[in-house]
Amino acid sequence: MSNTIKDLTAGTAGGIAQVLVGQPFDIVKVRMQTSAKGTYNGMLHCAGGILKNEGPLAFYKGTLTPLLGIGVCVSIQFGALEYAKRLFAAQNLALGRGGEAGKTLTGQQLFLSGVFAGLANGVVSGPVEHIRIRLQTQSNTNPTYAGPGDAIKKIWSAHGIKGVYKGQVATLWREASGYGVYFLTYEKLVQWEMGKKGIRRDQINPINSVLYGATAGYALWAIIYPIDMIKSRMQTDGFSPSTGQKYKSTLDCVKTVWRTEGISAFTRGLGPTLIRSPFANGATFLGFEMAMRVLDKI
Repeated sequence: MSNTIKDLTAGTAGGIAQVLVGQPFDIVKVRMQTSAKGTYNGMLHCAGGILKNEGPLAFYKGTLTPLLGIGVCVSIQFGALEYAKRLFAAQNLALGRGGEAGKTLTGQQLFLSGVFAGLANGVVSGPVEHIRIRLQTQSNTNPTYAGPGDAIKKIWSAHGIKGVYKGQVATLWREASGYGVYFLTYEKLVQWEMGKKGIRRDQINPINSVLYGATAGYALWAIIYPIDMIKSRMQTDGFSPSTGQKYKSTLDCVKTVWRTEGISAFTRGLGPTLIRSPFANGATFLGFEMAMRVLDKI
């Protein structure tokens, strides 16, 4: 089995694990990010309202889109990451540095590998998250879209590819900066344990993979949360002035939110994100690492 197929397959396993663990937290985050100020007193108030008014299955509303889409996205992330890491390792080997086979990458090389992974992922994650957020925030009593396929069809028909990729500028900023830090953090922790104990990557305790993934997740959200909030606002905004469009551009969204709601709006919904992060990101890396161990034996 080629390295690329292994990377993509293991990434898909990590993505599915991420969605199943993180989706209930994500819908609470999105509702809080996109609601008017004062709608919810806090995370528990929001979650309680969803449970009371929409039932427990509402926490998995719109899950089909991320289950398929995020599986592909995480697959692309890891595929691009591992490809970039191999390029840097070959470069290190040619220069006689980086340890065995040049695989001990520098912090800069790991960060750039993460940026590359984030940008590659952003091409798919932008429309996937756009459709998911539309489904998560629509009314239960009079829904605009019957499901992911119906949402894509209607948006594409009315607004073309630009409509499907709404909020893409914020998405790419988020992915590039966030995943640079994300993979840098995780890989440095892996390097640290391997060096400290003199072990191979596949000998790292799975529990530590979860802990390192959780740490990387916190590093990710510390960097990207305000950008993610802007992305959510853009992706729930109207497509034109006639359909309730509030923001002319990403920059206009930032200025408008700052002027009308203040700095607190940029961290609204952070609570469920911080609770979700260690579980979802720990599950992602655990899924990836365990799948790679199995695939390496094939």
